[in-house]
Order: sequence, then structure tokens, then C-alpha cells
Amino acid sequence: MRKYLLFLLAITSCNVIAQKGNYYPSATQWEHKSPTFFGIDTIKVKEAVDFAKVHETTQPKNLWLSQAMQFGKESFSDPIGPMADRGPVAGIIIYKGYIIAEWGNPSAVEMTHSVTKSFVSSVVGLAYEKGLISSLDDKVYTYLPPVEVMSGESPLNENSISKKSFIYPFETEHNRKITWDHLLRQTSDWEGVLWGKPDWADRPSDKIAEWTTRKRFEPGTVYKYNDTRVNALTLAATLVWRKPLPEVLRENIMNPIGASNTWAWTGYKNAWIVIDGKLIQSVSGGGHFGGGMFINAYDMGRFGLLTLRKGNWNGKQILSEDWIKKATTPTTANTGYGFMNYFLNTDRKLYPSAPASAYAHIGNGTNAIYVDQENDLVVVVRWMEDKSIDGFLQKLLSALPAKK
Repeated sequence: MRKYLLFLLAITSCNVIAQKGNYYPSATQWEHKSPTFFGIDTIKVKEAVDFAKVHETTQPKNLWLSQAMQFGKESFSDPIGPMADRGPVAGIIIYKGYIIAEWGNPSAVEMTHSVTKSFVSSVVGLAYEKGLISSLDDKVYTYLPPVEVMSGESPLNENSISKKSFIYPFETEHNRKITWDHLLRQTSDWEGVLWGKPDWADRPSDKIAEWTTRKRFEPGTVYKYNDTRVNALTLAATLVWRKPLPEVLRENIMNPIGASNTWAWTGYKNAWIVIDGKLIQSVSGGGHFGGGMFINAYDMGRFGLLTLRKGNWNGKQILSEDWIKKATTPTTANTGYGFMNYFLNTDRKLYPSAPASAYAHIGNGTNAIYVDQENDLVVVVRWMEDKSIDGFLQKLLSALPAKK
């Protein structure tokens, strides 16, 4: 009996140690601790926070104007999804799962732009783990039914015999070569027009005559950041799941990690399709044309903590560890990019002051979730100058206790 009690005591002690070293916030409470609790230099943390505050982006708080200033020179750049004014610079610092500092208004629900792409890749990951996608090297077109688009009233001059009931986004000779992996890594060079946005109109080259005539790169060989192609992936994922991606995200990730009910994943006003007799919006993968994820910094931090812990949340594997490994593995096409939107710190090119193993989910703004497994650190920064983030990290990392 005594041996059994000692065994139970040992197991309980191990669990206490494990829980102490792997704290997860509940849905109702996220514990805050002073930096000094962990031997972190409070003064240096304050210097880092103050640095963030004075390096707010110079882009207007009116995001319609900001979008026009950044992308207005692009053809077809007008937003067709919802947008909203932003607040001031904000953020939170999470160390060993606990919040040790915050600034601005982390509760504000705001556009997070291309951080949305990391949610896109996550719902594709769930489809892969569930067996809805057998292999990431499979051709995408083999998974897709005809896409019935809900387009509203027909133009008066439309000839009824030329009318098309379906679209087939992956049925060109080039697009039939594209795999799920190509789309996740932004190396597909997908061609076409989706929701009124041509692929060539997003961050076009200065060779105007080649916009619609250039030879396509073989999928997997060339990286190009392109929101129209991301939206082709969100459409394909919606068709595989046969239900709205926000619903998939809420049920399988956001609710299990205790996220709030205040986030909204939105799409374009013309991106409505019919699946199994149900009207479903194919949501966008960022805010380049409006839409994407509207979310607060705390929920962004929870997602960052999930990826830091390799897809595990308090003992439950939400995303497989293998998926996180795939997402943080680069290719020769871009050694600083994994799955979208995992920007890798390969050779410390992204953030010279941070470990090479660190990565970040990054969106315009700048909105970013910095993830650092070596230091058990997650940081959310919102509306900060992109060029100043490394300076902020340098100050913050210098505050951490020296490693033994």
C-alpha cells in the first residue's frame, strides 16, 4: 500500500511539474505575472514596450486610405471586402504561457491582414489530418466539384446560350499541375481571375506587356506572394470541407484553445458559392482586397501559443506536431517561408536579433505573432513599423534571464 501511495505521489508531482512548466490559459482567465517572477529585467521590458509605442506605423488609421496608399497603383486594387479603422499600436508579451506585459488595447477587434493566412493553412492542415486530403502532393483539381457561384441578377446584355453555371479554377493546363503543397508555400503560379481579381494584378511586375502573356513558372520552383492565389486555396479548402472555413476554425481550433467569441473571418461581397444547396461565403486569406480575420491581440496570442507548443493545447493535440514541422520547413524557392504565413528566421535574416529557429505569423500593418521556442516566448505586435520590430525584439530578448 505504501509503495502504491508513493507511486501516486510521484505521478502527481510529475503532473504538477509538467503543468507548472506548460501553463495554458483557460477560456475565462489568462494569468498575468510580473517579469521579476521569472527573473526577467523589468526595466528592459519597459524599454522594449516604450520602443514599440513610439514606433507606431506611419500609415493612416483609416485603413481604406492606407490600402489606397499602399496598393492604389495596382489595377483592380479596390477593396471588395469589409474594412475598419485601426486603433493605436498595441501588443502583448507571453512568457512560458503567462502574460508578462501588454500595451495599447489588446482587446480591440481589428483587421489582422495576412496573419489570416496562418489560419488558412491551419484549416487545410485539419483537412489533411482528417483524411479529407490524402497527400499534400496530390493535384488540387482532383478534389474539387464544379463551383456554383451565386452571382445575383444576370446582366441585361448576357446571351443565355453563353451563360456558364459553374467556374473551374484549376482546370487550365498549368493549374492542373498545382498541388496543395504548392498553394501552401505560395509557389503555385496559379493563373486566372477569382472574385474579379486577376492573379497578375496583385503586386504586378513593371513589365506591363507581360502581365497576361508571360510563360508560367513550373509549380514549386518560384515563390510569389499573391492574395488571389491564396483565395484560390481558401476556395479549394471550402470545397473540401463543404462548409464555411470560419465554422471549421471555430469548432476545431478557436474554441478548444479558449479564444473569445469576438473574432470574425470575413470574405468578399461577391465570393458566395452554393454547396449542397447551402449558400456559403468563400472567405479571403488577408486584407489586401478587404476582408480576412478581424481579431483581438489576446486571441492572436492564443494561436501563437498553440503553434509554439507544436499544436498541443493542455494535453490535446489540436494540430499535429508533424503539421507544425511541415509549416516551419522552408523550400529552396524561399528559404525564409514555410506554409503561409509562417515567415522563418532562416540564417537570422528576418530578425537578426532573434534565434534562427524563431518564426512569425505576419500581416500588413504591421501585425505579427512572434514565436520563439528557444525562449518559450510569444509576442503579439500590432500597428508597429515593420523595420522597427527587430529593434523591439533586441531590447526584449536582452531582458530575459541568461540561459544556464
